[in-house]
Amino acid sequence: MNTCQDLLSAITDPSGREILDPATGEVVGTVHESTTAELDDAVAAARAAQPDWAGLGHAKRSEYLHRAADAVEANAEALAELLSREQGKPVKNGPNAAFEVGGCVGWLRASADFPLEPEVLVDDESGYAEMQYVPLGVVGAIGPWNWPMMITVWQVAASLRMGNTVVVKPSEYTPLSVVGLVHVLNQALPADVLRVVPGGGEVGKALSTHEGVDKIMFTGSTKTGQAIMRAAADGLARLTLELGGNDAGVVLPDVDARAVAGDLFWGAFINTGQTCAALKRLYVHEDVYEEVCEALVEVARQMPMGNGREEQNVLGPLQNKQQYDIVAGLVGDAKKGGGRVLMGGDPVAEQPGYFYPTTIIADLPNDNPLVTQEQFGPALPVIRYSDVDEAVAMANGLDVGLGASVWSSSTDNAMAVAQRLEAGTVWINKHGAVDPRIPFGGIKKSGFGLEFGVEGLKSVAASKVISR
Repeated sequence: MNTCQDLLSAITDPSGREILDPATGEVVGTVHESTTAELDDAVAAARAAQPDWAGLGHAKRSEYLHRAADAVEANAEALAELLSREQGKPVKNGPNAAFEVGGCVGWLRASADFPLEPEVLVDDESGYAEMQYVPLGVVGAIGPWNWPMMITVWQVAASLRMGNTVVVKPSEYTPLSVVGLVHVLNQALPADVLRVVPGGGEVGKALSTHEGVDKIMFTGSTKTGQAIMRAAADGLARLTLELGGNDAGVVLPDVDARAVAGDLFWGAFINTGQTCAALKRLYVHEDVYEEVCEALVEVARQMPMGNGREEQNVLGPLQNKQQYDIVAGLVGDAKKGGGRVLMGGDPVAEQPGYFYPTTIIADLPNDNPLVTQEQFGPALPVIRYSDVDEAVAMANGLDVGLGASVWSSSTDNAMAVAQRLEAGTVWINKHGAVDPRIPFGGIKKSGFGLEFGVEGLKSVAASKVISR
């Protein structure tokens, strides 16, 4: 495909459901809605293709993943434009649609190249034992709407590398991006090792309970993750669940406010705040509270929001009306609760699209809903604290633990606090910076299981001990 329109022509079902641009309300394209019978066919085809795919071995499967990465690179502009039109994020500015497509390429190549040799457990006069990692079979991958292409690749790349075949069920909000991505990937992959079944909740439930599926990978809300866990119980399908966050950042009194303000902003507002591991509540020591607030607002005012195809914009709309209403409601609660609005908080009623202005609110109590509930949008509460023990207790006080961060001019001071924070990943002087080499996953109600790196490969495989 040379253009986004070429790609849309290849994947659009004229009789399918219309998908609207969240920035303009215009029709992006139409998507076929799969039935559960079509899901059955996709699982059966993936299961039939799996033995030959597994039989190729790691080296040959890695070659295929690199070819798939080449295909994505060759279609990068078309994929990025489609993603921007359907999801809303800018095409080129900021951590954007082009950035996401580039992430797809990076994760495909990294997953292809991680070495994974058998682990020798015992090798002495008593005998020999080694741990091998073998394919599970068919993986069901259920993805979200915020980073639809990249998170699909997170699920697919490791699964394919380990010899599994994959059936992907995209979010109902962003199916075209994922169908388009799979269409491109399948230009390089053997038939039926990767199938996609766009559809609604009925299809997602059927995938999570399907007797032909050996593992479910899901990224999304805690509530949906709990439902998937219950649904998968009868078949004992293995699970990797990357669920909701409400990530805390702790700013220590020795911080250089202006030095970290830019990274604080992007930690919170990347993808217009629509990121599971974004910074969603910021705890700042009273000695530097006003200075940090001022520096953060200064950076935020320089970040234009608007249609993602307009070159100057670095932030786009919220992806859907439901999420817009959640953010608006939580900001309203913050205002009623005595929050001091430093910027934003008042959307333009007549503006088309789901644009909610970049909003920073100070002086909120820790029990305000904007603090305790994941907003998943461009609204950041900044909470004052007096001592580090208080900040750690507030940061750890919720039942989620995906990511967290510590901000300080002293690595030693930051490390001491990082050790005390309850999260799957704690970053220092940055937030949400994922890397294909570094395992990633949550604790508490933010899910379980690891993705990325060698540990991510192991999570989509069955361990097998051979002993002699």
